[in-house]
Parts: sequence; structure tokens; C-alpha cells
Amino acid sequence: MDRGELLICASGALVDSGRAVRFEVEYFGERAPAFVVRCAGRVHGYLNRCGHMPMELDWREGEVFDLNGRDLICSTHGATYSAASGKCLGGPCGGTPLVALQVEERDGKVYFKGIDDG
Repeated sequence: MDRGELLICASGALVDSGRAVRFEVEYFGERAPAFVVRCAGRVHGYLNRCGHMPMELDWREGEVFDLNGRDLICSTHGATYSAASGKCLGGPCGGTPLVALQVEERDGKVYFKGIDDG
């Protein structure tokens, strides 16, 4: 394991359009909630913070997908985001995307590698 990596979960814990796995990261010197999901077979990670207001997306722990299991949705104000990119798709997010995380899936495990600055 590389320095700075954080083991999040086993790969099998993530099912396409299923429940997110929550964890914490350091963001600007403070602990911040984050999550990983599986979408179309790939793992994606984001800060658990709506682009509209700094509120967590899930209405119940790990419940971040809309009813169709396609997009991520903020339970508070209904802002929707692409599960694959974090891009704002509609609602009050006003074009502000989710903060993406660098995550990697290898050897049956999912790792946090850092904040995606790009």
C-alpha cells in the first residue's frame, strides 16, 4: 500500500447503483464525510457535501442514488449529480459539481488516494 492511501472497503461492498460506503477524509485541514459508489461497473468517490449547500447527500446512511438508481441526489434540496462524474445535472446546485476523490480499485479492495484537484 502506498503512503497516503486509505483502505475504504472490499470491492464486493459496492453494487452498481447500490448503497454508498461512507468514510472520512481530510479536506482543507478538517475531517469531512465522503463516500464511494459503483456506477456502470466503476467505482467513484466524492465528498458527501452538496454543491448547493454544505449538507450531506444521503437521507439515510449510504442512500445517495435517486429512485431510478441512475443519478446521485441531495436528500435535502433535490440537487442531482452524475454518479460517474459528479457534474451537477439539475436542481439548486447551479452547475457546481461534487468534489471528486481519487479512488482506486485493485486486488478486490477500494482505496482512497486523494482529492481530485482537476
